[in-house]
Amino acid sequence: MRLVAAASVAVLLLACSQSLSVEQQVISTLRNMEAAAENGEVFEFMSYVDKTFSAQHSSMDRREFHRFMIFQINQHRRLQAQFLPIYVKQAGVDKASAYFRLLITGGGGLLPESGQLFEVETQWLKIDGDWLLESAQWEPVRLPDLPTGRNR
Repeated sequence: MRLVAAASVAVLLLACSQSLSVEQQVISTLRNMEAAAENGEVFEFMSYVDKTFSAQHSSMDRREFHRFMIFQINQHRRLQAQFLPIYVKQAGVDKASAYFRLLITGGGGLLPESGQLFEVETQWLKIDGDWLLESAQWEPVRLPDLPTGRNR
């Protein structure tokens, strides 16, 4: 959490001296969403999601996504997210796409009890100076089984 706060302060200081690139702005928004989710702040998290949001090939709207996030946060007392590089591509003045892998872990104690790696594609809109999540698609990444050492 301290790392996120330090990164936010650094971004703010940088913003004072020069304007941020689209990539930096979208990544900053993703980091804010990450912090909100990890702190169980569903309404803060959803403030970054556009009212026209859709996910999973339009099978999920903003209201359903909000319920999904409430469920995920309530399911895991300690929800953690780790972005594995974020690639942002500007698609016009007020549009961008971001692609990344996201490792989500959760559980009730100090160590995670479950985890999943996802391949994520997102679309963003800039509205009134803020980048809002317009759509998202995610697929679990299937990792190869590791040998257990029991096979002889």
